[in-house]
Amino acid sequence: MENITVRPARPDELTAVAGLRWQWITENGEEPTSVDRADFVRHFTAWAAEHASSHRCTVLVRDSTVIGMAWLAIVRRVPTPYAPDRASGDLQCVYVVPEARDAGLGGRLIDAVLSTARDLGLERVTVHSSPRAIPAYARGGFEASPRLLHAHVGRAGEGASPP
Repeated sequence: MENITVRPARPDELTAVAGLRWQWITENGEEPTSVDRADFVRHFTAWAAEHASSHRCTVLVRDSTVIGMAWLAIVRRVPTPYAPDRASGDLQCVYVVPEARDAGLGGRLIDAVLSTARDLGLERVTVHSSPRAIPAYARGGFEASPRLLHAHVGRAGEGASPP
């Protein structure tokens, strides 16, 4: 049995997580031209450290190698008289390296993020999924909602992939 661990990312693992994010983009045939990999990794790790309170990274580790990631973006919500401290989450950037896919590891990441969301008292967690991953999210408890709408208002940069 493989030594697989799912846990919060440590600061010293953010370079590996940045590498996964880069790999995700290049795996789909895109080659970033506006930044080189080393600059992206520096930017990513600085961003992750700066946003650690609002964006929590969970990693999938085999032995000592990070082979997957999932991010929980926490959004503070407008208070109500019934709930003065409200928050929701958005599951983002769930990725498992290709050679480890189809073994239930993505589901373990999803379960871990939802457990964190429950521990934080979040009202709900949303996800924007690729068609391939919809069954994994459904197994994790996600369901379509006729009340959740979205509007495309632009993209952060040329060649950018969806969040």
